[in-house]
Amino acid sequence: MNLDLSFHLDVGLGTKPKLDPDALHDLLVVGAGPAGLNAALYAVRKGLDVAILGKRRGGQLLDTSAVDNYLGLDDVDGEGLSERFQKHLSKYGVPVLDGAEVVDVLADGPHHVVVLSNGETYRSKTLIVATGSTPRKLGIPGEDRFAGKGVGYCAICDGPLFAGKDVFVAGGGNSAVQAALDLAQLSRAVTVVHRSTLRADQVFVDRLTTHPKISVLLGTRIVEVTGDAAMDGLVVEDVATGARRSMKGDGLFIEIGHLPNVGPFGKRLSLSEHGEIVADERGTTSVPGIFAAGDVTDFPYKQIVIAVGSGATAALSANEYIRRLQS
Repeated sequence: MNLDLSFHLDVGLGTKPKLDPDALHDLLVVGAGPAGLNAALYAVRKGLDVAILGKRRGGQLLDTSAVDNYLGLDDVDGEGLSERFQKHLSKYGVPVLDGAEVVDVLADGPHHVVVLSNGETYRSKTLIVATGSTPRKLGIPGEDRFAGKGVGYCAICDGPLFAGKDVFVAGGGNSAVQAALDLAQLSRAVTVVHRSTLRADQVFVDRLTTHPKISVLLGTRIVEVTGDAAMDGLVVEDVATGARRSMKGDGLFIEIGHLPNVGPFGKRLSLSEHGEIVADERGTTSVPGIFAAGDVTDFPYKQIVIAVGSGATAALSANEYIRRLQS
């Protein structure tokens, strides 16, 4: 695979900052989403020699159609918010290596070495893992086509866009049931579709099944998302009989979990039962000098503002760690 490892910071200072493969950096941030970008901002403002190794600058923000729950920035799309983050960070000349895929992480005494897929290596006193997560998909026709055009993966994020409309929720666990209950506060009607029985906690199930605006279709799988310019409905199939029918609706929230992008860090760091990096309230992981932030961690709420805050926390913790090493 031919990776684009060029630098694309529009700093406007005549030269573009670059990573030095022979240098010992104070901090390397792995991941260029909200958590990683803010971690780098806080680190550079503390005077650290910091750089970002980013596989996809902007992360999941680029898949978010609208952001209306970030204080002070109403009615902005994910790409626009990402551009604002990057423009702010670019003032500090932080080098960002785009298309960088970390395939290994090694110990070098008290320091850390990251190995990229192209064979390049970089050394640092500390690391912040902010590689995010990937939503689980149904893998059905129309899902990718209508992503951001009716199909979403975060009801808390995008639910207000469907006020007064008919929406579906795919899934049967706590996240799906809670999403349905949240959506019911604004939407006209909510239909939960799940191929088997509900696995959510009984207290949530009781609220779901007694809610006047929520219907539940069990033993049913979604086989297609339909529409033209935007989603206008689903095709569902009865698991027992195979019978199919079409249902009209304005939105579908797929709430079947996320896959944390732990990559090679999974073999060095402690993980939760869901495969997320275990990090405490300071972003500290099981390995000294390695911190984690954002959706890749075991913090329960996967929100932009929380990822941004955790990036700041991890950077401040990394700074304190480095100062202790120097004392």
